[in-house]
Amino acid sequence: MKLPMTPGPTRGRAVLVTAGLLLAVAAPTAYATLDDGAAATVPQRGEPYIETQLFFGTERPDGGPAVTDEQFMTFVDEEVTPDFPDGLTVQTGRGQWRDASGTIEKERSYELILLYPVAQAASNDRKIEDIRRAYEKEFAQESVGRVDDRARVDF
Repeated sequence: MKLPMTPGPTRGRAVLVTAGLLLAVAAPTAYATLDDGAAATVPQRGEPYIETQLFFGTERPDGGPAVTDEQFMTFVDEEVTPDFPDGLTVQTGRGQWRDASGTIEKERSYELILLYPVAQAASNDRKIEDIRRAYEKEFAQESVGRVDDRARVDF
């Protein structure tokens, strides 16, 4: 009597391994094709700029009253606008961070966004650091966060 052949565990594993290898070999090629096609269809616009984001907390470490909208906008008018008269963006938010003592502070915050040509990066660095120090001093803040990134900007 002849028994029908059924695939054993070895044959099943071989099929799975073969399928996995095919996927592993084909996936990078598929992704590379997608990346090349996307880059080719999007024209590069704008000029090279630096985008600087500054993050200002509003709670005071000594427990004093939080920085108000009016106080913050006065700070922007007096400390930021003179050095960056071409424009800026202010957004409000909620943030958190771990202070020097290890406490996680949750607070209302402001994000200030500055855009400027790459050629002005060196001269603007000092101005931005002055803004950070002025806010820390005026509102008793431990720090003001800063992020710099390259961008292409078109107005």
